[in-house]
Amino acid sequence: MSRPVTPPIAADTIIELEDGSDRPIVLIERRNPPHGWALPGGFMDEGETIEQAAVREAFEETGLEVELETLLGIYSRPDRDPRGQTVSVVFVARATGTPRGQDDALRARIFRLGELPSPLAFDHDAILADYARYRASGELPQPGGPTARRDA
Repeated sequence: MSRPVTPPIAADTIIELEDGSDRPIVLIERRNPPHGWALPGGFMDEGETIEQAAVREAFEETGLEVELETLLGIYSRPDRDPRGQTVSVVFVARATGTPRGQDDALRARIFRLGELPSPLAFDHDAILADYARYRASGELPQPGGPTARRDA
């Protein structure tokens, strides 16, 4: 029996720094196209869980050891990645320390939600908007929004 052909799966992480009074987050400036600022993350490897991929990618790109707190959501809009359809599982995590850009990241920086850089890569503006609503209300995004429509 042949394996189904499906889009690649990525793990992205919103890293909250515990040593900041207002929980600033870490973004990376991408070394490779598409360029821009992004959540630390990357593709899941064969033989690892999505949670392991999130922790590994966060460390590889920022040097921070993260503790996953919650699953923010799954983002799968077909046009979310200009390189081709990709499914991203997005976690919220905690860490302490100073991020350092490494691996696929030119640099890693700390940002407050109201002071995000531009441009943001992929659909990370929409993901960070969901995260801002989650931080304000404590409620996770609900499936069935505009990106879940069949004709979207």
